[in-house]
Amino acid sequence: MKALVTGATGFVGAAVVRALLAAGVEVRVLARRGSDFTNLRRFKLEHVYGDLRDRESLLRALSGCQQLYHVAAHYALWAKDPSIFYEVNVAGTRNLLEAAREIGTERIVYTSTIGAIGLPIGGGMGTEDTPVSLDQMAGHYKRSKYLAEQEALAFARQGLPVVIVNPSAPVGEGDVKPTPTGQIIVDFMKGRMWAYIETGMNLIDVDDVAAGHLLAMERGRVGERYILGNRNLTLRDVFDMLAKITGVRAPSVKLPRGVVLPLAYLNLGFSYLSGVPPRIPLDGVKMAKYKMYYDCGKAIRELGLPQTPVEVALEKAVRWFRDHGYA
Repeated sequence: MKALVTGATGFVGAAVVRALLAAGVEVRVLARRGSDFTNLRRFKLEHVYGDLRDRESLLRALSGCQQLYHVAAHYALWAKDPSIFYEVNVAGTRNLLEAAREIGTERIVYTSTIGAIGLPIGGGMGTEDTPVSLDQMAGHYKRSKYLAEQEALAFARQGLPVVIVNPSAPVGEGDVKPTPTGQIIVDFMKGRMWAYIETGMNLIDVDDVAAGHLLAMERGRVGERYILGNRNLTLRDVFDMLAKITGVRAPSVKLPRGVVLPLAYLNLGFSYLSGVPPRIPLDGVKMAKYKMYYDCGKAIRELGLPQTPVEVALEKAVRWFRDHGYA
């Protein structure tokens, strides 16, 4: 059995590669030239260079692979030219799934995001069936991932064997970039978090996310979505856990969102002038308005999604960041 993994150099993609190799699956990875292979250097892997915007490279990459894990995405809260989100995340997904249909790929797992799942009006936990629309997506990343998920669902309705997974906020080892959640951990470790905006999130160990991908490949129902998450926490809860793990004092100043929002707009204007990504991402401040709480029961029941304690996942993340000089 051979699987192609896109986005394998990233946080979640590398975890999927590790899980596949541990399961005895032969792995081929698709990457762009110049990609950072830090997460994959210790593994003997077949590399194919290509781009989601280059259909011929996708056909070459898929040739001889029975399985496809499409983890790649342009993941950021800001870009000077937002068209990159739609070129890579939407058109790129369409290109890849068209190529998979042409090749005859036997089974596909598409990695979406928890941000494409709706939240109940008035509060509560979102599920795979909570109604949601494009108008509810804040920012170009979420909008593009919502549209890409619609592409995957359309291909599934046409008979392509696609299963969709929606990871929440993963934490753990190998967060090279790091992700926005990982950056919060690094900033906390460095003592930079002197104040915060209260919000809510769902955290999960990145290795459990990877396991969820393999379980979705094996057991997931075609055309279905599965939330890969674990525990719903306030940001304050996360800081209290990190304080116990690191010995760094948790911030005690809680800022009203209305105070931070104007600063985020100013920071955004500076970013467009300088090209430097904002330190206070506007979309992140807007999303902080909502407690991103989700019910992960479907993936636990149908897939057997593991639930490593979040405290353990945070400990792994802190240890990895320390060992690799981030803090």
